[in-house]
Amino acid sequence: MTQVVHTRDELAAVLDAAGGEIAVVMTMGALHEGHRRLIRVARERSQFVVVTIFVNPLQFGPAEDFEKYPRTLDEDLEACRAEGAAVVFAPGRDDVYPGGAPSITMNPGPLGAILEGASRPGHFSGMLTVVEKLLRLTRADVAFFGEKDFQQLALIRRMVVDLELGVEIVGVPTVREDDGLALSSRNRYLSPTERISALVLSRALREGAVHSEPKAVLAAAGKILADEPGARLDYLELTGPDLGAVPADGPARLLVAARVGATRLIDNVSIVLRKEA
Repeated sequence: MTQVVHTRDELAAVLDAAGGEIAVVMTMGALHEGHRRLIRVARERSQFVVVTIFVNPLQFGPAEDFEKYPRTLDEDLEACRAEGAAVVFAPGRDDVYPGGAPSITMNPGPLGAILEGASRPGHFSGMLTVVEKLLRLTRADVAFFGEKDFQQLALIRRMVVDLELGVEIVGVPTVREDDGLALSSRNRYLSPTERISALVLSRALREGAVHSEPKAVLAAAGKILADEPGARLDYLELTGPDLGAVPADGPARLLVAARVGATRLIDNVSIVLRKEA
């Protein structure tokens, strides 16, 4: 049976009785099939899975959607129960930040200043701050994050190594709708017409991934995006698998962000580059 706790003390009492490995899936609620996949993968690894549900104010900019971000706790709890989570930790703001907004936060470094970091200043500092706190509060041995938020995943891995947190970070492949749209809690903001336009992100990534030379990858994906008037491109970038420099040969990552209507969407895909003969 899934236990639901809201305070630090309640969580600590449950964890004291856990025994064995603790696996964690962190969410901001509004759970969809992508989140449920994370829980299922975590359950394959560990019998004791903690799901956190907390809309973190620190990672929203002043012009972003914190107040209207979907909050569907009852439905989220049903999903967690159906997937066999041992515990759901759904704290209030005062439980996560008992002294108010923290005066010391995580610095994401240079990797946090590119891509999403350039478009959303302060986002990764707030994200890493809450992830570090939740890793400690949940006593996580292993944590599962989706690859859709690939820069987030890369930064969490870097933080865990740099701060020697001793937690294994597992990336889980992006879950998509049948038409290719990457699942996101923000997809519910899209009108029917906007949702059709939003498919350009995954279509561009698929077209780019057909190629193996960097200029060809970007040209092919860029043409698809340029031909869709309903999407306003933020960035299209090719990087190394750790978001570093593009390799001459081997694994790489193609990432895209765009606005469709008032909704900002991101997506990415793994590709393999080959040296020209």
